[in-house]
Amino acid sequence: MMTAGEILLVDDNPADLDLTAEMLSRGEFCGQVRTVNDGAEAIAFLHRQGKYAGAQRPDLIVLDLNLPKKDGRAVLAHVKNDPALRKTPVVVFSTSQAARDILGSYELGANSYVTKPGDLQEFALAVKSIQDFWFRCARLPQEEKQL
Repeated sequence: MMTAGEILLVDDNPADLDLTAEMLSRGEFCGQVRTVNDGAEAIAFLHRQGKYAGAQRPDLIVLDLNLPKKDGRAVLAHVKNDPALRKTPVVVFSTSQAARDILGSYELGANSYVTKPGDLQEFALAVKSIQDFWFRCARLPQEEKQL
């Protein structure tokens, strides 16, 4: 059984953003997919600033590396260095296959690194695999409920 959850999808490529959000919204997943298209917006969303004041903390962040304003590496470092955010799993989802990007992402605290395939069917399979693992197999940290 797939659990409901909140996913924050951070990508500056409109086609990748739309396709990934569509794939995540299909099927058994009954959570919400929120999208932002640059690193500064991601930080604002995560801290519930400005237009994101009512945003829920995501259960999973799917993060591209090459972003405008604040790149994915800076967002990842910010998340993993913030005590309120560090438990949130971050999946880096990037076209880069460079060893330095993969290693660097793990050194910054990424929970996994998935390379975006160029083929549409493979892309869909990669997104489904991320979704299945994080919402079907893995146990996610739960925010303490305030009384």
